Amino acid sequence: MSPQWSQGSSSGGVHAMGSASGSRSIVLGVPSSGPTPEAFFWAVTRAARLRRPLILVHTLDDYWVGPEVSYFEDLMRHGREVLEEAATKANELAPSVKVSTRLLLGDTARVLSDLSENSSLVVVGTHKLGRVESVIFGALSLNVAVAAVSPVAVIPEASMEGRSGVVVGVDGSAHSLGSVAYAAREADRLGEDLYAVYSSESPNLRLRGSIPHDVVTRRIEEERVNLAESVAGLTEQYPDLVVHQHLELNASPAKALVTAASRAKLLVVGRRGRGKLTRLLLGSVSRSVLWHIECPTIVTPNRAVTEGPYR
Repeated sequence: MSPQWSQGSSSGGVHAMGSASGSRSIVLGVPSSGPTPEAFFWAVTRAARLRRPLILVHTLDDYWVGPEVSYFEDLMRHGREVLEEAATKANELAPSVKVSTRLLLGDTARVLSDLSENSSLVVVGTHKLGRVESVIFGALSLNVAVAAVSPVAVIPEASMEGRSGVVVGVDGSAHSLGSVAYAAREADRLGEDLYAVYSSESPNLRLRGSIPHDVVTRRIEEERVNLAESVAGLTEQYPDLVVHQHLELNASPAKALVTAASRAKLLVVGRRGRGKLTRLLLGSVSRSVLWHIECPTIVTPNRAVTEGPYR
């Protein structure tokens, strides 16, 4: 369902929503308190580096708010002020970036997902809040990541000092290969090494004693081959790219990725995969990743991310 009401501005004008306005743009979700410094800086500098327009979006929840309520104009005024302040700061930080704003009525996750159809990336920030607030914001990040057509970047409140490398989750599936391609392109753009992490958690102790050693050895070798095939050809495509392969045998996919990315500059994960990674963004594993990330994390959609307007 599309937003019921919208107002946008760019260089002081008013623009109707349409596919052309968001084409290849980067969309940044702006909460009522303003964007987190980390998400704001990340989105603006990325827009400048890739020469993409930046759309700043603030929403009023249509479950509670509508033109008929007495406080609607006050909320609109506050929303405009938040967006205008963010736009001014963006222009100061990166004068070359074309910045526009959208004040929209609707569910935040749905609005951002709708805008993702014609955008290269949707960016949302996370706050280090109390338990209840964390659950609410984590659910927003998860809902956007699950529904968006474009990749979604979730940016935590964490220092980027001393970070290096791009980490990508691998499981050998077609969806995973799309994530690897996206991560390789990001690593090459940033001049960072690429770390491909494949998790093949060992069976529990009770089951392990019943499985012949040669079966376990053969399975591990198969996983090692899957990992190697997932990154095959990347160095030919990106001659300066250094690729590292890591096969994790003693941790779950979520734990392996969060641990590997604890000091990384970027983590890339696919929305779906096979085996345990199929649940990466659908249940408890997804919450472990998105609620415990310590670096910017990009969630790629199911279809190959080398296709479509967000390439």
